[in-house]
Amino acid sequence: MEGMELVSFQIISSVGTAKSMFIEAIYLAKQGKIQEAKQLIKEGDTIFIEGHKAHAKLIQKEATGETIIPQLLLVHAEDQLMSAEGFKTIATEIIDLYQKLFEKNLIDKEND
Repeated sequence: MEGMELVSFQIISSVGTAKSMFIEAIYLAKQGKIQEAKQLIKEGDTIFIEGHKAHAKLIQKEATGETIIPQLLLVHAEDQLMSAEGFKTIATEIIDLYQKLFEKNLIDKEND
């Protein structure tokens, strides 16, 4: 595997892992583990950035005149990148909401 396939898989791997971490952070927040959830968001963001960097390199290549021929795998990688970014936004908002609900004692912590 080389070239575009390798970059596409780098993006998919990084942002897929990050997306999973963002989803897991929501579950932690639901259990009342707010600080753990926020930490997982930070860790996921670090991994997400690796995928974003790989994508940015492709954009830079095209900006310098190199032709990038998109294939289905790259389109999938970009879709996963955008999906993960959206999940982070949603997860952050949900974690903040759970934190406020717990602080006001409006819900009880789940035990898992």
